[in-house]
Amino acid sequence: MDFNLFMQDVVDAARKDITEAGYQELKTEEDVDQALNREGTTLVMVNSTCGCAGGVARPAATNSIHFDKRPDHLVTVFAGQDREATDKARTYFEGFPPSSPSFALLKDGKILTMIERHDIEGFSAMEVTEKLQTLFDQHCEEI
Repeated sequence: MDFNLFMQDVVDAARKDITEAGYQELKTEEDVDQALNREGTTLVMVNSTCGCAGGVARPAATNSIHFDKRPDHLVTVFAGQDREATDKARTYFEGFPPSSPSFALLKDGKILTMIERHDIEGFSAMEVTEKLQTLFDQHCEEI
């Protein structure tokens, strides 16, 4: 088996998981600037191929948005794959070190808070969903 082909299948599945849930994929610096400078609240899911992304973060990203309060915009960058976009997104996460998988909640282009890898790894998808919902209750409007 060709390792690169195998990894491309893993990456493709990880992209599909999050975009099918309704997250807009950002692949360039321009995509990031345009998406993160919009008015309102924006949830950025920093995707990755690690186990806690597939087993916890992506399911939490999918489940957390089916409630009354949620961000106005849902976007994703892919760490290790779309480096330019991921690096640009991280410039908006002032005060937080690079972390993947992770979630950043912004309002009007400014970071409010993050759920970092250490808040994801070792927790269940439901626990991370609850963490996201707590943030949405605090910072988002009903949709």
